[in-house]
Amino acid sequence: MKPQNSSRAKAPRSRSFEVQEENTLMPFLLQVLHDQSRTAVKSFLAHKLVQINNRITTQFDSPLKPGDTVSVGMNKSAAPFHHPMLNLLYEDEHLLVVEKASGLLSMGTERDKTKTAYYILNNYLKNKDPRNHIFILHRLDKETSGIMMFAKNKKVQETLQKNWNEMIRERKYVAVVEGCPQPEQGQVKSYISENKALIVHATSSQDGKLAITNYTTLKSNRQFALVELELETGRKNQIRVHMQEIGHPVTGDPKYGATKNPLHRLALHAFKLNFTHPVTGKVMKFETPVPTKFTTLFK
Repeated sequence: MKPQNSSRAKAPRSRSFEVQEENTLMPFLLQVLHDQSRTAVKSFLAHKLVQINNRITTQFDSPLKPGDTVSVGMNKSAAPFHHPMLNLLYEDEHLLVVEKASGLLSMGTERDKTKTAYYILNNYLKNKDPRNHIFILHRLDKETSGIMMFAKNKKVQETLQKNWNEMIRERKYVAVVEGCPQPEQGQVKSYISENKALIVHATSSQDGKLAITNYTTLKSNRQFALVELELETGRKNQIRVHMQEIGHPVTGDPKYGATKNPLHRLALHAFKLNFTHPVTGKVMKFETPVPTKFTTLFK
């Protein structure tokens, strides 16, 4: 067997081999890819990175005959990322920034491990190269839509998480709340904690963590207000708890006091994220429009 491109890369990248004698695919791959483990070779097959005579195959026992060409490497023909509940805003070798739709989990639960942003994006990267992996940086609630980012390696994840307050320059949300907050602009500051029923609530400084949310009313009518919210801290369910605290819960959020659901969803959207890139040091700025549904209540 003669390798047509025999440069030994760290992982197979467009490496092709001519078959010299009858064989089946798995033993052939293990022989020519002696720098890869059996698990890695299986992964190349599973992620459609193996071709016989320019045709993708995932069958480990595919027959080979002399003159066949077996190619292993990056799936250059892979389609660009597309998913109805995720919009890819930015990608480089260190980070992914996406916009998540309402109704999609950020990460898996015991009940659902696959219908998540994490699973979808991890699969997208592994289709490019089986060694790829993503790492969670922060989460949005299932029913909250908006901007999220993921790291592509552990070092980037650790850098951002250890320096989160310094590197995250701006995080803003928009929400539709019940009633109109008075004053129209203000700050909610309290200590919050999560109980055994997984409900986050206000508590004492001894039992909870400090949470600070700044809000500004953008539009209002007799029933609802459209508010912009800026986080100074990033506690779980912080906005939802704080809006309940001031008597103006987010619409569609019965868990935290809402009695109305005019939009048939939790009316909370993470629309702005600005941060310092953990590797390049460049200031990265991302912003998405206010969901059209949110503004229909104020026409």
